[in-house]
Amino acid sequence: MGRQFSGQDAFVLTSPFEHMKPGRILPAGFFLSKAVKYGRKNHKSDSSALQIVRVYLTHKRSKDVCAMRNAVTAAVQPSSRSRKRLQKDHIRLYLLFLPVAVWYIIFQYVPMGGLVIAFQDFKILKGIGASKFVGFDNFVYLFSLPSFLQAIRNTLIMAVQRLVFSLPLPILFALLLNEVQSPRLKKTAQTISYLPHFISWSVAGGLVYMLLSPNTGVVNNVIKMLGGTPKNFLGQSQYFYNIVLFSSMWKNLGWGSIVYLAAITGIDDQLYEAAYIDGAGRLKRIWHVTLPGIRTCIAVMLILEVGNFLSISFNQIFALINKAVLDKGETLDYFVYRMGLNSSNNFSVATATGLIKSLVGLVMIFATNKAAKKLTDGEGGIW
Repeated sequence: MGRQFSGQDAFVLTSPFEHMKPGRILPAGFFLSKAVKYGRKNHKSDSSALQIVRVYLTHKRSKDVCAMRNAVTAAVQPSSRSRKRLQKDHIRLYLLFLPVAVWYIIFQYVPMGGLVIAFQDFKILKGIGASKFVGFDNFVYLFSLPSFLQAIRNTLIMAVQRLVFSLPLPILFALLLNEVQSPRLKKTAQTISYLPHFISWSVAGGLVYMLLSPNTGVVNNVIKMLGGTPKNFLGQSQYFYNIVLFSSMWKNLGWGSIVYLAAITGIDDQLYEAAYIDGAGRLKRIWHVTLPGIRTCIAVMLILEVGNFLSISFNQIFALINKAVLDKGETLDYFVYRMGLNSSNNFSVATATGLIKSLVGLVMIFATNKAAKKLTDGEGGIW
């Protein structure tokens, strides 16, 4: 829901009057288009734009530009009672947001002070204050490790697979659900698709092992029935990327479609009716009405997805990986776990790895946000 127009907005919108000859009027349709376009660009509500247009239509024959501007400005300025009500509403919203802000400060921002470990030869018994400062030595050592370079390669391959397949699939699923006419069938499909999201990766990993077991797995039983030779899918590294991809798609398909379904419900039905009257079939209505209507939502989800580009689910990898597939299964998050907690106990190198991953994610968020704003005419960015 957009904000209301302010006096400054009214000043900008009424500026065309200064260049008009006395007695001439600005066309109402043009003024409405200008007000709505300006409002959407600056995140103002359409109702506020219509309010300005009503005032303009009432005073449009006025030859006094100052009087016109004062009338429009007065129309958009809230009364003292309205201002007090807005202040009370804002206080309530801030109080509602306060626990979230405290949580983020304690668990997200305060731990950032520990990033100094990446530049130290950190010893847990000495602590951060007494550990020796070594500058960028940990980063130099990190890039000299073949296992780190292999972890980067694995992470990039899995991330690209996820971006290419896992992002469009919920959009397609939401479009298909939106076309289902039977409410019962639609609710059943939604419920079934949502359920895997609530299963932990410990359980989901066990299900994957059961399905792909060389002796009793359903997949290998089907291969036997077709005359093939059973394979140890989880013991051969060439299959690991696809196992991660398909298990992730199965688990997140339904849950990822919720945002797009909500965006689709916000599209005006009159647009579909107008397209139908113009002779557009179902596919054309999807292409010309539904997809343009949710492009902002798609852009925002793409930015968030790219921001987590290097964050492959640690729980998923931990549940599926084994020594036989470590060369293809070790991601950056698993590398951090192995270096920091599992064997080496090298907290400095583990922290340096996490810092690199975070900086790459930050740069990609800024780049994707800028690209999304250009592709969506300024509507698709998150800031």
